[in-house]
Amino acid sequence: MGKLTLADLRKLRESTKKDMEMRDSANKGARIIISMGTCGIAAGAKATFDAFIDQLMARGMTDVLVSQTGCMGFCQHEPTIEVTVPGMEPTVYGDVKADVVEQIINTHLVGKAVLKDLVLEKPSIDIIKEG
Repeated sequence: MGKLTLADLRKLRESTKKDMEMRDSANKGARIIISMGTCGIAAGAKATFDAFIDQLMARGMTDVLVSQTGCMGFCQHEPTIEVTVPGMEPTVYGDVKADVVEQIINTHLVGKAVLKDLVLEKPSIDIIKEG
């Protein structure tokens, strides 16, 4: 690896700063929590995490907190994520590979609708309403 110039370091600092802003909980409405236990990482959770960061930054959606947690207990459906949007019950999605991240952003975060085919756990309030 060659020497870094001052311009290279400034560019790296700005890139890292934007990434860290997505993880800062201040002034955030929606939250995306990605399971990063060993089973999640082995199933591709890091790529899913990176896809959320990249796509949210590209859209300028800085009001969404992206963070990680340990195992959620759905090892057979990794990567798993929990999405919490103000005014909606938290939803846990499974089998969330990087290629479905855009669909979750469009449908759940922007459209305020649950993607039923990816839901692993529905809050009891939804079950009572549907029953």
